[in-house]
Amino acid sequence: MLKKLVLKNRSYRRFVESEAVSDKILRELVDLSRYAASAANKQPLKYILSSTPEKNTRIFRHLTWARSLSGNGKPKKGERPSAYIVILGDREITANFGVDHGIAAQTILLAAVEKDLGGCMLGAIDREGLRMSLDIPYRFDILLVIALGKPAETVIIEDAGLEGIVDYWRDKKLVHHVPKRSLDEIIID
Repeated sequence: MLKKLVLKNRSYRRFVESEAVSDKILRELVDLSRYAASAANKQPLKYILSSTPEKNTRIFRHLTWARSLSGNGKPKKGERPSAYIVILGDREITANFGVDHGIAAQTILLAAVEKDLGGCMLGAIDREGLRMSLDIPYRFDILLVIALGKPAETVIIEDAGLEGIVDYWRDKKLVHHVPKRSLDEIIID
């Protein structure tokens, strides 16, 4: 069951924007992340939830999408996420967030897949612009933004091949191809 969730959990960049994601579901996703590992059990992560078109627009304008798709990666109107979760690190708890936000984000995305949603972790963020748009106090570091919604694209995992090319790409039908290195290539004896 976990393998199916992991394989279905792709970085979706096009969504059915008209299909809402409720605050209840966002709260359930974040609630599950509370149980994930945290360095020294400090639990320094805080979250901003967004599921309204107005707030989503304020977040969207500060994100960079799939630069390697050369202009083809940014969702158009109607294909934008229906919701976001902004992951913050509370510096009043600790100044070192380690990998906590990565663990939390993966937990959230796996739980989203279980609810037939898709998402994308975004780290290319205009942090100062987002801080101003959402009035985020300076005690919080903006670590990641998770875009969520009903996927409106097909993502296919394929072998990277002997050339070792791992750049993702879209074909003429906008199917998103994601090459992965082989198991033998990533294990070093």
